[in-house]
Amino acid sequence: MRFPFAFLGLTAQIPLESTQPPRNNDMSKSSPDFAFQEAADIFAPKDLVGLGRPGAGVANAEGDLVLVSFSKYSFEEKKNKKSIFLAPLESAVKPLEIPLAKGGEAFWIDSRTVAHVVEGDKNLEVYALDIKFETERDGFAGTLNSPHPPTLIGTFPTKSATNFRYSRSSGNLVFSDYVYADGNLTAVKEHDEAWESRGHSAFVYDSTYVRHWDTWVGKKKSSLFSVRLFCDPDGKWNMGTEFVNTLKDTGHSSPVEPFGGTDDFDVSAKQIVYTTKDPQLEEAWHTKQNVYVTDITGSGKPKELTSGKQGAIHSPIFSTDGTKVAWLELDEDGYESDRAKIVIYDLRKDVRFTLTQKWDRSPDALTFSKHDKFLYFTAGDEARIKVYALPVPPTPAHSSTDPDLSPKYTTPVALTHSHAASGVQPLSGGRVLFSKSSFTSPNDVFILRDLDSFEANVLESDIAPSFKGRTEQVTRFTEKDLEGKNLSKGEEFWFTGANDRKVQGWALKPRGWKAGEKKKWPVVLLIHGGPQGAWEDQWSTRWNPNVFTQQGYFAIMMNPTGSTTFGQEFTDAIAEDWGGKPFVDMQNGWKYALDAYPEIDADRAVAAGASWGGYAINWIQGHPEYGFNFKALVGHDGVFDSNYNGYSTDELFFFNHEWGGRPWDIKSKLLSQKYSPSNYVDKWSTPQLLIHGSKDYRLPETESIGAFHALQQRGVRSRLVVFPDENHWVLNHGNSLKWHYEVFRWFDEFVGKKE
Repeated sequence: MRFPFAFLGLTAQIPLESTQPPRNNDMSKSSPDFAFQEAADIFAPKDLVGLGRPGAGVANAEGDLVLVSFSKYSFEEKKNKKSIFLAPLESAVKPLEIPLAKGGEAFWIDSRTVAHVVEGDKNLEVYALDIKFETERDGFAGTLNSPHPPTLIGTFPTKSATNFRYSRSSGNLVFSDYVYADGNLTAVKEHDEAWESRGHSAFVYDSTYVRHWDTWVGKKKSSLFSVRLFCDPDGKWNMGTEFVNTLKDTGHSSPVEPFGGTDDFDVSAKQIVYTTKDPQLEEAWHTKQNVYVTDITGSGKPKELTSGKQGAIHSPIFSTDGTKVAWLELDEDGYESDRAKIVIYDLRKDVRFTLTQKWDRSPDALTFSKHDKFLYFTAGDEARIKVYALPVPPTPAHSSTDPDLSPKYTTPVALTHSHAASGVQPLSGGRVLFSKSSFTSPNDVFILRDLDSFEANVLESDIAPSFKGRTEQVTRFTEKDLEGKNLSKGEEFWFTGANDRKVQGWALKPRGWKAGEKKKWPVVLLIHGGPQGAWEDQWSTRWNPNVFTQQGYFAIMMNPTGSTTFGQEFTDAIAEDWGGKPFVDMQNGWKYALDAYPEIDADRAVAAGASWGGYAINWIQGHPEYGFNFKALVGHDGVFDSNYNGYSTDELFFFNHEWGGRPWDIKSKLLSQKYSPSNYVDKWSTPQLLIHGSKDYRLPETESIGAFHALQQRGVRSRLVVFPDENHWVLNHGNSLKWHYEVFRWFDEFVGKKE
C-alpha cells in the first residue's frame, strides 16, 4: 500500500526538545468563521452535492418506456442512494422509481423486464424485475409498477462483471470482466486468493503501464464474455452457467482502460464488434486501436475491420440488421484529441469507407436508425453538444477514406442547437430519444419528433434540409429542487484572440445581479482542463460555475486556443505552445470581459483551474506582466514541472505529443525550458491554494507538493489540500463539499466583502 504524505505522523517532524511551539500545519488560522452563503433561494455547494444525479435515458425495444439511472446523496446517512426511474414516453402516467438498496446495474432484457445485477454474499447476482404498464383509457388513469418481487435468474463467478449488453435475438448476454492470463472467469477467485497470499506486496513490471489513471496495474486484464440468457415458454428467465471468453488467446483487451465501457463494443444476433489497443504496440506511448468482429459464442477467430493506419477508435456499433459496422476513427497514433471521423464497414461487401472526411467536427457517439438508412449521433459545436443526423449512402465499389459522395451524405444536419445532448437512441414512429443537460439543470430525457418527414426530405434532395420537427421534454428530475434558485443561463461572448482568431467565452452573472445597478462584484476566472477540452453549456457536479455565481461571484470562462468544438485547427494549435497563444487569448478575453461587464470589480479578481487549468494557474503565477491582477489563485491537480511530468505521467503519448517528443529529446527539453511553470518560480507572489488527489497518476501529487514547497520557501501565502483517496477528480461527496469549502474560504480571505 502506498502511504500518502497526509498520513505521515507529525510527531516525526517535531524535535524532542523544541524551543518553539509546534507549527500549525492545518493552517486554519485564516477565516475561522467562514461559512457558505446558504438559504432557500441559494444554490450552495451542499445543494450541488446533494442534488439528484440522473444518467442518460435508455428506452425499451417497444419505445414506450425509458429507464434512467439515478443517485442522490443523503447527508444524514452519509450514503449515496441509487435507484432507477421508469418513465412513459407517450403517456401521462407518473414515472416509477425503483430503489436499488445495494446499488448495481440495471438494463432492459425485454420491453417489460429489467435485469438488475447486484452484489450478493459471494458473487454478483442477476434478478429479473417485471414491469406492468398500462396507459390511460376510458377514465382509467393508467398504471406503472413492478407487481412482483425481483426473481433471481443467475449468478456470475465474480463480483466485478460490468458493462452489460443483451442480444434478445440470440439470447446472449455479453459483458466485461477482469481475468488472469488463462482467460478463465471461473478461476479468477482462486487466482485472487493466490495473489493476496503471495507473501509480499511487490508489483514487478517489465513493460508499461505501471499504473493507469488511479490504479496500479496488476495481473488481470479486461475481456468480453458471453453467457446464455433467455426466457422460456412459461415466461421464466434463465441464465446459463458457461461463461465464454470471446477474446481468449487473442491478446486483446476490451473495453479499453481506463474509461471504456459499453461504448467500446456492440452485439448483433450473431457477432460482437469491439475495439482494443493494438496488441503489438506499447500502450503507454501509443493510442492506436483496432476494430474486430467475432462470433458471439466465442467460436472462430476475430476479423479485423480497420485498415492498420489509424489512431484511437471509439463507439463501434452494428446496424440493426447486422450487415454493417460503424465507428469513430482518429487518424494520428499518439494523439487522443485528433478529429474523429465516421467510418462504415459493409460486412457483406467487405468495403470500408469514411463519411465525414471533410466535416470539421468530432462526433461523440453513433447509432443507426431503426431502418439503417440514417446515422444519429452527438457532436460538440461551439461549446454546445448537438444531436446530428446523416444519411447512410450506398456502399462504394471499393474501400476509400474519401469516397465520391453527394454532400448530403457527408454533411451532418444539426437537430438540436443548444445545451448538451447525450444518449441518442432512435425509436419507431419518427422519434429520437436523447438526454440533455445545461448550465441550469442536470440530465432530463427529451424526444425529437417528426423525423420520418425529415428523413424523406433528406433522401429526396441533394442538399440536406434543416430540421423543423418538435422537441418534447419527458422527465423533470431536479426541477422542483432547483425551483427559485435563479441559476444563471450564461451569456456567450466572442473576442479577438491570438492570430486574430475569434475566441468564445461564457459570462455567468452573480446571484442578486440587477441591470443598471452600480454594485461591484468579485470575479472568478475559471480555466478548463484538457487542454483539449471546453466549457460547454452543460451541467457539472465538480466545476459548476453556478455554485460560484450563487456565492456572489461573477464567473468568466473562456475557450482559448486548444479548446475543442471550434474546429480541429484550433484544437491542434496548442500543441508545443502551452504557454503561448492560450494566454494571448485569455489576456484579450479578460480585457473584453472587464469592458463588457462594468459591474465586475477588477480589484477583487481571483482565478481557478484544474489539470491544464492548474498548469495555467501556475503559469500565470510566473507572469505578472499579463496584468490579470488576481488577488488569489486555486490550482487543482496541475502541472508544475513539465519535464518531470513527461517521465512520471501514466499515458506517455500525451506528453510526447504536446511537448514535441520524449522529455529527454532536445526539442522537448527546450520547450520545457520555455514553458514549464517551475522555471519562473522567482516571480511567484500571488497567494495560492493547491489541491491534489494522491491517487492521481495522470499528474502525480508531487506536482502540487513541489509548487507548495516553492511558495512556502518564497514566503508567499499558500495552502496545500491533499485528498489521499481521490484521483484526478474529487468524486467522494464529503470530499466534494470539503473541496468547495477550502476554495471559497480561500477566495473569501482575499476578495470577500468585509462588513
